[in-house]
Amino acid sequence: MKIGFIGLGNVGGKLSGSLLRNGVDLSVFDLDDQLVNAKVAAGARAGGSPADMMGDCDAVITCLPSPAASAAVVAEMLPQVTAGKIWLEMSTTDSSEIKRLGALVQAAGGEAVDCPVSGGCHRADTGNISIYAGCARATFERVLPILTHMGRRILHVGEVGNASILKVMTNYLATANLLTLCEALTVMKAQGMDLGMTYEAIAMSSGNSFVHETESQLILSGSRDVNFTMDLIQKDIGLFQQLADEAAVPLEISPLIIAMMSDGQARYGMRAQSDRMIERLEEATGLQILADGFPTELVDDEPEERGCEVQPKRRIR
Repeated sequence: MKIGFIGLGNVGGKLSGSLLRNGVDLSVFDLDDQLVNAKVAAGARAGGSPADMMGDCDAVITCLPSPAASAAVVAEMLPQVTAGKIWLEMSTTDSSEIKRLGALVQAAGGEAVDCPVSGGCHRADTGNISIYAGCARATFERVLPILTHMGRRILHVGEVGNASILKVMTNYLATANLLTLCEALTVMKAQGMDLGMTYEAIAMSSGNSFVHETESQLILSGSRDVNFTMDLIQKDIGLFQQLADEAAVPLEISPLIIAMMSDGQARYGMRAQSDRMIERLEEATGLQILADGFPTELVDDEPEERGCEVQPKRRIR
């Protein structure tokens, strides 16, 4: 299949790199010409425009910063959608919006796949990230070979829109975990605990998590650069709160998380790195939440391997 990739930012640049590294016939497009030129130098073709790419390719992947950006790109591609063409949305987006856009693509004779990723930019860089895919089963079978070049674990989650619902849930949980880790590390420092030892104590306990094993290291090293910014967090947790509001689920923690992240943005900038939330507590206490021996950037040390479909352990109803 000839693949087009639109959006070469933090995540999209890495996902498209996995496709190139695995020999996929790839065209690329981004508003930043430098990002396009770098991929062309690595073996991709410049795609010209979203419309050109949909016309030339069998499938076009989008990985964009907002639902509005995705809508604009789909509108441009839509006249070129014909029978058999596939649009894959890998952004974290509004489930109702991707259903709307997917319906437009399907009405034109094409197929739509809602397939956001989860697992951190460092795993996106090595093809070891996880991918949820919402689409018809027959469509999933067509795109699975492409997805397994970008992700290690691929889960078919049913219809278009389901993947986006699950993704904003996971990002909500990750954000809540980040904020509680900030509090836990600060309290341990205030109690005189060695923070290197504290890291290991958490890692071997029931309090351990993916966020701890990754982001706590960046907090303790002082880097605070997880390659994910506060504006993206706000988008994702806002979408989760929207899902709750639509279902009339009264949440207590979610509004507090949104308010805390808003305060972080007011202090450090709208696009500050999300791990800088620790600095709110450092400022409030006068403590430094640092320890020796931790990395300043995350590197996936697992060897790259071709991905596969995850088979649910429990029956899906």
